[in-house]
Amino acid sequence: MLKKTPYDIIKNRHVTEKARVLEQLQYNSSNACVKKCDAPKAVFIVNRKSNKIEIAQAVEQIYIDKKVKVVKVNIVNVKSKTRRVRGRIGVMSAFKKAIVTFRPGDSIDEKV
Repeated sequence: MLKKTPYDIIKNRHVTEKARVLEQLQYNSSNACVKKCDAPKAVFIVNRKSNKIEIAQAVEQIYIDKKVKVVKVNIVNVKSKTRRVRGRIGVMSAFKKAIVTFRPGDSIDEKV
């Protein structure tokens, strides 16, 4: 049985408009519901066979120099979609993404 490294579990950072909105929620104070979101969040593409505990440990090991602590991990399985390119039908691969919540005050401060 092979031991997984943190980089086998966490593939890369997922940068989309929705992911950026989640990251910026801690700085907004437009209404009472949004004010409660004081914990920073980050979105990652992860291995499809990994679970929440492995993801939390891997993120903490990768960002060990930042001394972050993972509070919560939410997982979303994104199904494959069909796309048409130049008249031919292709299939985008399915993937798993993890929304990782850190302690209030922690941040990974990466330029994305």
